[in-house]
Amino acid sequence: MSTAVGTTDTGVETGWTVDFWLDPACPLTRHTARWITQIAGQVPLDVRWRVMSLSVLNEHREDDPEDDPDGFLWIPARVAAAIQTEHGHDALGAFYDALWTDSDGTEREWIGDIGEALRRTGLPAELAKAGTSADYEAELRASHHDGVDRIDAEIGTPVLAIVTPEGARRAFFGPVLNAVPAVTDQFRLWNAIALLTDVPAFRELKG
Repeated sequence: MSTAVGTTDTGVETGWTVDFWLDPACPLTRHTARWITQIAGQVPLDVRWRVMSLSVLNEHREDDPEDDPDGFLWIPARVAAAIQTEHGHDALGAFYDALWTDSDGTEREWIGDIGEALRRTGLPAELAKAGTSADYEAELRASHHDGVDRIDAEIGTPVLAIVTPEGARRAFFGPVLNAVPAVTDQFRLWNAIALLTDVPAFRELKG
């Protein structure tokens, strides 16, 4: 079984990579993002932030599972796509963090002002205009499908594509969390995911 840390033949410690697709306005995804960030601060784990969109995911449906008749969810997703395209995955992660925290670092229950998050992240203010335009629509859809299309199932956000220290690759929908796990549970959850990553036949688990 893969563990949280691996070693090469020369004894050099190696780590994990997680590509993390998120809709920036999903509160449950924020719990997962905070959890994976805390894990990454304690084990060799490189997180690459990528944008997906619940608006893109659900646009073919007759119902509206997100109850978003005015299309609000398109705005932060488009801005996130612009940031990812022009400034990279680390910049997206920093913006996402600022979007969900107050200036003193206190976690928010809902996203804050996009312009303020850009300012605090040191990103150009004009990126906010992407939220109400189609300038980065193609990039948003491409990033979305790069994550979602890895899983042959009905899914949502987040999507995690994991590369183990041994080079095995696996993509999952979730974990979807109601809250950030307690410290004692954070590694239990990570180790459970590490175990599932090593089981080729595993496909889906719902609670």
